[in-house]
Amino acid sequence: MSGYGHGDEERTFAALPPASGGAFTRTWWGRAWLKALEDTALDGAQLKAGRRHARAGAVGAVSVRPGRITAVVKDRDGTPYRGDVLVREFSEEEWERLLDLAVDSAGHIAALLEREMPPHLVEDAAAAGLDLLPGIGDLDAECGCEAWDHCPHTSALCYQVARLIDEDPFVLLLMRGRGERTLIDQLQTRSASRAVRGGPDTDDTPDEGTASGAGGMPGVSPEEAYAAEFLLPPLPDPPVASDAPGRSPSLDTETEPEPGIDPAALEFLASDAAARAHRMLVDAHGAAPLDPRLTVAQDAARLATASPAPWIAARLATGSGRTRAELDLATRAWRFGGAAALAVLEEEWTPDPEALTRAGARLLEAWEDDERPVLRRAGGARWTAVGAEAQLRLGEDGRWWPYLKSGARWAPAGPPDRDPATALATAFAAGATGAGG
Repeated sequence: MSGYGHGDEERTFAALPPASGGAFTRTWWGRAWLKALEDTALDGAQLKAGRRHARAGAVGAVSVRPGRITAVVKDRDGTPYRGDVLVREFSEEEWERLLDLAVDSAGHIAALLEREMPPHLVEDAAAAGLDLLPGIGDLDAECGCEAWDHCPHTSALCYQVARLIDEDPFVLLLMRGRGERTLIDQLQTRSASRAVRGGPDTDDTPDEGTASGAGGMPGVSPEEAYAAEFLLPPLPDPPVASDAPGRSPSLDTETEPEPGIDPAALEFLASDAAARAHRMLVDAHGAAPLDPRLTVAQDAARLATASPAPWIAARLATGSGRTRAELDLATRAWRFGGAAALAVLEEEWTPDPEALTRAGARLLEAWEDDERPVLRRAGGARWTAVGAEAQLRLGEDGRWWPYLKSGARWAPAGPPDRDPATALATAFAAGATGAGG
């Protein structure tokens, strides 16, 4: 049951639905809240009326802030009244004492983080003169109906708040003056400071009940292990990525390289590795997915997009089993769409009959009857425009890729599109500008 509000000093909870029969609370701290109400109110009939209002869903959104809870409650005739219940805030000195008590036991903090009110924290606080839970006379009422005591409206508000406290005891702590985020931050700071000082005790002897490891060495209790994650100070913000990768080192030295080692080729690969690492770092900051592992043929096409020296391009062609002309086409495809574009260029696939029928229907729908080009299937998932040096290729992901005839080969002419008419127009435009060569 989450609340929304302004910062950490106010939380507003949406109106709760009507409550079915049975007890309003299921926790001991929720019952303690209602006992404080019932011990404070002087008129039992007003409490019963308030309980009926709360069960009927007459309580609107509840605002909780230090020292006060507020809601608009509708009377039985629909008349709205603003009701406020005041709770005493703790002073700064009282909060200091309570924070010390909480940090002394990781179990207290672990329970709060589990949205439970630890009984021992309440008992320890009471022993230190702090009443976490309200008692008789601690819930003061103010209402637009001008009643001088708890009326049905403020009583209904208290019954509704009992349901909120049941789910989240931090609601009660906010009434006492500290929001959840502020409280956790203060506990983290105090715990870290105590850890630097070596803890509250200098005695290394484990207390009774402390977990022990092998050989009788002191261990860590489950409560401490759970709470530690929340008590440690937050990590600093990650560093901002640089605008560009750093310059790779020069391997041109007076020392002769080992046989089979080409320093210039290594420099090229080092520069590429730096560029990829920089891009991966930037992508990681933006939570963007990284490229999957590439095959040798795919990586050669990727490397060639950097327009390396001719002798490096020749080695990439040889290493990937291509001619230079084939590598040039592969590089062009890679620039348009990476591994997916390369697959459309170099691999031929045949859609199943149903997919092929859908593709044919899509081609027919893409143009008006008097504008539709004549397309001839050229095998697999390829359609050639009759009378034009243009072709459409359907990728396995359902996108259409434009191609142009370049000499004796078909060459990628642009990026893909879900619409075959748009893809074919891209091919025609590339042919008009000579971009397909």
